[in-house]
Amino acid sequence: MQHKRRGSCGILSRRTLLRGAGVAMGLPWLSAMQRAVGQTDEIASKRAPKRFVAMTLTLGLHSENLVPKGVGKDYEPSLYLQDLQDLKDDLTVVSGSSHPGVTGGHRAEASLLTAAPQGGGRSRNTISIDQYLAKYLGDATRFPSLVLSADGSNSPSYTENGSMIPAESSPSKLFARLFVDDSAKQRALQAQRIVEGRSIMDLVAEDARSLQRMVGSGDRERLDAYFTSIRDLEKRMAESEKWARQPKPQVEERMPIDVSNPNDLIARQKTMHDVIRLALKTDSSRFITFHTGGGGGVLPIAGVEEGYHTLSHHGMDEEKLRQLAIVERAMVNRWAAFLRELAAVEEQDGSLLDHTAVLLTSNLGNASNHSNRNMPVLLGGGGFKHAGHLAFDQENNYPFPNLFVSILQNCGLETDRFATGTSTMTGLS
Repeated sequence: MQHKRRGSCGILSRRTLLRGAGVAMGLPWLSAMQRAVGQTDEIASKRAPKRFVAMTLTLGLHSENLVPKGVGKDYEPSLYLQDLQDLKDDLTVVSGSSHPGVTGGHRAEASLLTAAPQGGGRSRNTISIDQYLAKYLGDATRFPSLVLSADGSNSPSYTENGSMIPAESSPSKLFARLFVDDSAKQRALQAQRIVEGRSIMDLVAEDARSLQRMVGSGDRERLDAYFTSIRDLEKRMAESEKWARQPKPQVEERMPIDVSNPNDLIARQKTMHDVIRLALKTDSSRFITFHTGGGGGVLPIAGVEEGYHTLSHHGMDEEKLRQLAIVERAMVNRWAAFLRELAAVEEQDGSLLDHTAVLLTSNLGNASNHSNRNMPVLLGGGGFKHAGHLAFDQENNYPFPNLFVSILQNCGLETDRFATGTSTMTGLS
């Protein structure tokens, strides 16, 4: 076993700075520092790349209307699956799964894509699956990931230190970011700013080496992790410089008009879906999250008279359940329409859907009683050998994070763990 030599210990002020050539860079509190982003691997394949889109819901889906009867591909379609039978070969429905150790009702939304155990007051979040993919594979595209929402609600995407990544909720702003070019002068200025930022570690290098000689082995390891994260950031900034100098892809579609009605979630979903499809089609990004929150307004759908949030907390009231079914069926159908739109885009060895795994899920298995058990799970596309209905134990739930392991492997990462997931999902290949 190799042991690191312990150096002389020194007491550092929390105001300690690294300095060089007139540049000063502050350090975070060493005992709280975490290793940030690891080394990325460049994708080198002539085949169409693998992609992942997570579409998440704050208020779940009523299980009695979602979960079909029977198992495998011979299941009897539920109310919400009746309109999806043309997608049966590209679809897996999972019942009886949840995140181990995750409780807290609505608060568990923070763990939806991280699977980090939550519930106690000292719970700490960690990296979400989309950001994990972006960490290792995201350098192949202009945007390592896209974090989006339908209504400006919370995001399910988290960095490695558990910080939420803000979501973009304007399809028009996203379209401009993806496809509207800056002027040549603006591109050059942006590239220059990246270069200047990238030089900071060179300027403070000597001060950094001196600091490492002053501290003990524990802090030296923390500093090494910190500097490693900075160097990795500089590598990613170098990639950003490359993209900053290149024109953005051209598309025939016009910039979308944002839906002004905050309660028209279906129209907002469709508008954002259209831009997501273009982002995937032009290979602008391969890892995307799109979250729909639980707004309290009434959706403009025939037969719906009460607010969405109120309907989700139905207490088994028949009228509320009737209206909720209209709303949720429309959401599932909109998700299915997105799958069909991807299937219509041909690539060199299949369709865009063949190469894109699209997940629909929620942290709530039962919004009415805030249960995080028996989460709703629909997985489409991605080239999986879809299993129809994977029915696990409703009482002793199967670990949902195993699906994340399947998705990571499907995207090309050689790993058998993610959070509390320790293998690929049984029955899905």
